[in-house]
Amino acid sequence: MNYPDFSDFALLQLNLSEYARMKCEQGSEAESNKIIEEVREYIQKAMVRIQEIPDDAELTANEPDDLDSILKLRENGPRRLWNSLPDDQTLADKVEGALTGRMIGCMLGVPVEGHTVENMEAWCQYTGKQFPPIDYWENVMFPHAKNFYGAYGYQYMKSNMRSVPIDDDVIYTELSLLIMEECGCDFTTEDVGKIWKKYLPLACTAEEIAINNLNNGVPVDKVGITDNPYRQWIGAAIRSDGLAYAAAGMPEKAARMAYHDAFLSHRRNGIYGEMFLAAAQSAAFAVKSPVEAIEIALTEIPKNCNLHKDIEWALKVGKNVKDHKDARKLVDERFDGMHIVHTNNNLCLIVFGLMIGEKDIVKGLSETVAMGLDSDCTSASAGSIFGAIIGKKNIPEYLYKRFNNTIDTYLIGKESFHFDDMTRRFMKLTKSLYNV
Repeated sequence: MNYPDFSDFALLQLNLSEYARMKCEQGSEAESNKIIEEVREYIQKAMVRIQEIPDDAELTANEPDDLDSILKLRENGPRRLWNSLPDDQTLADKVEGALTGRMIGCMLGVPVEGHTVENMEAWCQYTGKQFPPIDYWENVMFPHAKNFYGAYGYQYMKSNMRSVPIDDDVIYTELSLLIMEECGCDFTTEDVGKIWKKYLPLACTAEEIAINNLNNGVPVDKVGITDNPYRQWIGAAIRSDGLAYAAAGMPEKAARMAYHDAFLSHRRNGIYGEMFLAAAQSAAFAVKSPVEAIEIALTEIPKNCNLHKDIEWALKVGKNVKDHKDARKLVDERFDGMHIVHTNNNLCLIVFGLMIGEKDIVKGLSETVAMGLDSDCTSASAGSIFGAIIGKKNIPEYLYKRFNNTIDTYLIGKESFHFDDMTRRFMKLTKSLYNV
């Protein structure tokens, strides 16, 4: 696809702002303010005009937002991989492995989220750290700066870790557990909205808009499309993991739950991203390789949607991808102009990371982080798949020992969660789905 050229927008806005300030300083406030207001009104009208442009009819038909239509457009798939659950010890090892893998991936990626490959490599050279990283960051660029969630940069440094620090890629896994415990595994989008209002104090992009819309009384079926240009970004995809842990070995069920979760804030490929990852993470409990999980997950989203085509492409070219540089080059070429936190480009990086790593979680997550874009999201999601396949017993202890069984949270009324307790609770949900 050919995106518009936005390369000079920031400079145009900067120059316009500074000329307006200069004119105010030189005594022409009224005229300057009038022109700026005219520009603001024009931009607002332009946003309305863009939203009114008709979408391509054929693509729209291939990318429905309602669940029944999505299900009709899927390829044939296994839908369920286990007829019965493995023994408790095996299941617990896989559930805690998936949860641990997610936390490891997230913490490897948080300090360099959004950084370019070149900047990450330069930072590692400056600090004497191996790149791609195979352990947590000893130094971060802004240690005393607070992030959006109220945590300081130094809390993500290896020497300061006493638990899993707060992050949105962490809390949505916790939130999914609360949704299923309080509303059951047949929860609705309305249920998701109620739990968000109860526990989620703040969020970013599509999720922030969704919360504001909920609080302003927007109907649930309109929450995801009201004043929301981020509805195909990666925000829904990062919320898939906990649903998959509960529906281990049941990719169709995981994808259905993901649909109801995603619909609150996303549409089209934003929804499919969560459905795809939920199905892949669920399948990972019952298969031997990440590629098997990916191929099964593809059967849970519309076969002619953009995301399906993009993942098929990634699987095809991924056979020749040797490292993070190859992966990022291919993604930059295919998705030139796409935002760095979109669903499609980031999920292709996840596929590449899984293919490079195979069953080596350290190599896979290391290379995924080094690919850049939304590196904590991609590495965290890949970590769930690696962990579900290999189990916690095969994850190097140095990667989780400093977590001290504790995951910090900013959810309302919740100070922390614990790996062993979350594992038991997810297993209880799993057993209820298998009628055990």
